[in-house]
This record gives sequence, structure tokens and C-alpha cells, in this order.
Amino acid sequence: MTDLRKLGASGIEVFPLALGGNVFGWTADERESFAVLDGYAEAGGNFVDTADSYSAWVEGNEGGESETVIGRWLRARGNRSEVVIATKVSQHPDFRGLSAANIKAAAEASLRRLGTDHIDLYYTHYDQPGTPVEEIVLALDQLVREGKVRAIAASNITAERLQESLDFSEREGFARYVAVQPHYNLVSRDTYEGALRDVAQRAGLAAVPYYALASGFLTGKYRPGATVDSPRAAGAGRHLESERGRRVLDALDGIARERGAEVASVALAWLAAQPTVVAPIASARSTEQLPALLAGAGLRLTDAELARLDGASTPE
Repeated sequence: MTDLRKLGASGIEVFPLALGGNVFGWTADERESFAVLDGYAEAGGNFVDTADSYSAWVEGNEGGESETVIGRWLRARGNRSEVVIATKVSQHPDFRGLSAANIKAAAEASLRRLGTDHIDLYYTHYDQPGTPVEEIVLALDQLVREGKVRAIAASNITAERLQESLDFSEREGFARYVAVQPHYNLVSRDTYEGALRDVAQRAGLAAVPYYALASGFLTGKYRPGATVDSPRAAGAGRHLESERGRRVLDALDGIARERGAEVASVALAWLAAQPTVVAPIASARSTEQLPALLAGAGLRLTDAELARLDGASTPE
């Protein structure tokens, strides 16, 4: 059994691979979503990541579809106490921003869709520099005090704003961020490494990276001349145009071949081995995509293999 990891100072323990819920109600319908969630849970997975805005970008959707699917699954399976649910605030079309009033209203809406009385990990989805950190932290602290949120975290935030938030929490004794969710993977390292990671490391925060597989590029299915049927194909395929993208793919291919593993498993294993990273996020729109993701949670790369990937992925 894959060991659980501590989520910062929250006391929450999570599987070392978070299941991304962005596809639920988008490229995976409810039946497919339930099957993926079942497969993940049966393998020992307990950490599901979503946001109140998923998937408002789809024509005909309003936002909240992913939370609704997850909520129905939790009720159908009766397993709420066994699953760590992370969701986010600031991007739902009806609940934009991080004002205190909006955080409160958005959290209530998320709780209704999820069919639960508490959110385990509540992220600010995109920081709003025009809103004082004091207002944001106070609103989140209130949710924690009311028992509606167990722990708080921040996604898409600068090192400066993160540090300012942590300082305020510590100075005033309010709830403190326990995790960050950065854009981070083998072909996007400078989006986290550096000042932001330094703040997280000093503060003992857990990193839960999104785009862990670079929109599918790090699964190895994007090759010169190949056509991939995916709404994210254009974004993922552009990595083939860079020398770094091709170097990374070549290194992943080599290690995957030597270890008898999938390319995606190796990419996730590299990410999981990085300082502060507790659980990369990866999504699956079908159960066929799950095994490679789950295998990444249990794969331990050698120092030599990690160094090969470090070298191949060094920014140009």
C-alpha cells in the first residue's frame, strides 16, 4: 500500500497523487466520472481536487459541475469521511474575486454542491492583488472557526503575497495557509522553483502542483506527426517545438523503457520527489488512463534517474 503524506501542518494525510476533478462534467460524464473516482479510491487514493468554477468554460455549463458530480459520488458511495476534498474560490462566474462576502457566499455554494458540511482544503484559486491579504485571511479564518473548512491554501499566488499572508496569520493568530498549488512540471519549472518554492519550504507548506503532466504532453502521447484527440492538444503539443520539450521526452522515454514503466508514471514520480511536493495533481477522463497515474504514486526514481531528468528539463 502506498504511504500517505502529511499535508503541511494541517494534520491531514493524503495519497501522493491527487485526482484532478477538472474533467468531471466536461470530458467525462457522470458515469465515467464515477468509474474514475471508484478506481482511484479502490487503489487507495483519498485526495480529490476540484474548483467551484469547473467547468464554466464549456458551452452550456455554469460552473460547479465538477463539485456536483463529486458530491453525488460521495453520497452514492457513503464515503465522505474517507476522502479529502479540496476546492477553490475566486473564479466561479457568480462568485468572482476574494472579497470577504464573496468567499463566504462561494464556500456556502460549494458546500451545497458537494453535499457536505465541510471542505477539507479550501484554496484561493487566483490571488486578487487588489484585495488586502488581511481581508482574505480573515474570511478564510472565519470559515475554519465555523467548522466549514478544515485547512486553507493558496493557488496562483506570488511569493510576496504568500509571505505577506503567512506573516499576517502568524502575527494575529489567524488560520494559516498549509499548502500551495503551483503550475509545476518537467517542462515548466520556473513557475514554482525560486522565490515561491523558497517561501513554501521555509514555512513548511505542502505543494500540490497542477498541470503535473503539462496538459498531457508528459504522458508521451504527443509525438511528431501524431494527432491526439483532446481539447488540450494544441497547448500540450507546443512543447514539441522546444528543444527542452524534446530533451525531456527523450529522457522520459529512456527511463520508462529501463524501468518497464509508462512515461506518465516517470514524469509524476520526478515531480513527487521534488522538495515540498506532497501530491501532484493529475486527471483521468477514463479508467484506462488511471493505471499509469497510480503507478507514478508508487514509483521511486534513483538519484541518477532524477539527475537525468533534472538535466533534460533545465530551462533554456
